[in-house]
Amino acid sequence: MPTKPKLGQNFLHDAQAVQRIVAALGDCSHETVIEIGPGRGVLTHALAPRAGNLTALELDRKLASQLRTEFSSENLTVVNQDVLEFDFASIPVEDGKRLVVVGNLPYYITSPILLKLAASHTVLDRAVLMMQREVADRVAAESGSRDYGLLSVTVQMYGPVEKLFTLPPEAFSPPPQVHSCVVRWRFAPRFNSLGVEESGFLPFVRQAFAQKRKTLANNLRAAGMAPATVTQALTRAGIDPQSRAEALPIEALAEIWKNLQEK
Repeated sequence: MPTKPKLGQNFLHDAQAVQRIVAALGDCSHETVIEIGPGRGVLTHALAPRAGNLTALELDRKLASQLRTEFSSENLTVVNQDVLEFDFASIPVEDGKRLVVVGNLPYYITSPILLKLAASHTVLDRAVLMMQREVADRVAAESGSRDYGLLSVTVQMYGPVEKLFTLPPEAFSPPPQVHSCVVRWRFAPRFNSLGVEESGFLPFVRQAFAQKRKTLANNLRAAGMAPATVTQALTRAGIDPQSRAEALPIEALAEIWKNLQEK
């Protein structure tokens, strides 16, 4: 079956990589797994015998039909739907359990999918995801590094991310023009522990990283905050007014936000 470039179809065919991805999920024999973009089912074949229940989300109608024909496992459900429109909370699980997510994310919508998962965090336990290496670098980046930015903070506010391994273009068919990286994301939101509100803190972070070359103070002023208020909040948090957001860890950004709320 020919690929559809507009859907970002680059199918994994590296058998060793498949086993490493499944192993990274851990024991899921009593859990419900959601596979994003199963494609031709290479990863699905390894997941079906290991998962308690498996739901495969496939946007391509023909591939979804082919998967239904190929798999007869009672614990597998194929859903022909865009992951961005899928309601993760609609999947039934046992009391006290949450969903496990795995998938080879289409490069062109990786960030929207990550934000979708973040928005669904209350029903998710962990995710093992393959994405473009440069995006993985950003997602897992620490403050002070070149890759640290808005995506880093946003994703990490919902739990820690670790890069597991990198795959070359040759591991896929057709081979993409970039390397891919597999990451593991454990959902453990930090809003309460940092004393910040999700609805207020994330917009503040977007303002803080609005223009990478500008200082944090200048970005906040450009967002409409009074210069004196910004200066005072930074001083109380012990932050140099000339600092850029990319130099500040999440904890420091949280302190600045809380100081701004007091004002």
